Amino acid sequence: MRYEFIPLKDKYEKEVVPALMKEFGYKNIHEVPKIVKIVVNMGIGEGSRNADVVEKHAQELSIITGQKAVVTRAKKSVANFKLREGMPIGAKVTLRSMKMYNFLYKLINIIFPKLRDFRGMNPNSFDGRGNYTFGLTEQLVFPELKPDQVKRVQGMDITIVTTAKTDEEARKLLQLMGFPFKRD
Repeated sequence: MRYEFIPLKDKYEKEVVPALMKEFGYKNIHEVPKIVKIVVNMGIGEGSRNADVVEKHAQELSIITGQKAVVTRAKKSVANFKLREGMPIGAKVTLRSMKMYNFLYKLINIIFPKLRDFRGMNPNSFDGRGNYTFGLTEQLVFPELKPDQVKRVQGMDITIVTTAKTDEEARKLLQLMGFPFKRD
């Protein structure tokens, strides 16, 4: 399925950049922070015992994002978790350019309004370097997946990586892009 949501990229260029330049006093357009990539990660604990589960979730992640998921493997052996080096433990996808904007558009306009008891995203989930990470508790909120085909509910972490130097700049960037943050 191929669809392009150019309005989000246009919104960034026409509205967000001038607003950020005015607010933070940037002299050059290249100083303005931008979104570099979005990383969607599923850590699958049961994957160490059942590799088929990891493959199934990797397929689901590929359907959700429109890009092939990479199976992540354990870097170290951990006896307490019955985990050996090289075992599959998750799946991840790194989205850039148009696929990134498509996914962000889908998050803001389709997924967040669909979440139960949603009052906005936590405005304090920044890492100190302008990157924002949040989690979704289940993959069934995505319209591409049919509930009867999903055998195991699995959550995911989504990280939005920006070029912002501070959390304040990144928060304002995401807010202007339409990201729904909680009101204090």
